Amino acid sequence: MKVRIEFDESRILIAVQRGNITALRRAGAYVRKAARNRVTQSANASTPGSPPNTRQGLLKRSLLFGVEKQRQSVVVGPAEKFIGTAMKAHEFGGTYRKRRYPKRPLMGPTLQATASKLPSLWEKSVK
Repeated sequence: MKVRIEFDESRILIAVQRGNITALRRAGAYVRKAARNRVTQSANASTPGSPPNTRQGLLKRSLLFGVEKQRQSVVVGPAEKFIGTAMKAHEFGGTYRKRRYPKRPLMGPTLQATASKLPSLWEKSVK
């Protein structure tokens, strides 16, 4: 009995890259959804140390994700186009428009909370 195995490395690499892009999209969507769930709509400011509140829902709508195919990475967070740089003051604490804001982290704790679920999104990504 003779067995011959052909190994096409380029096809495997292409399949892995496609699977990685799909998994990155899933991970970005998962983290974005988790961050949106942490933000509550309220007229009052949230307590320092807890995620910020949104008055009209703009913060929830500004949370986006994008996959960079060349770098094989995903970026998740509030879009500066919609909300400006106000979230930087909330996330890390600081001043915005001459007002001092206490630290109200959103993205850091969200990533830590979802980190254990992210590896399962790569499961069966390459067929």
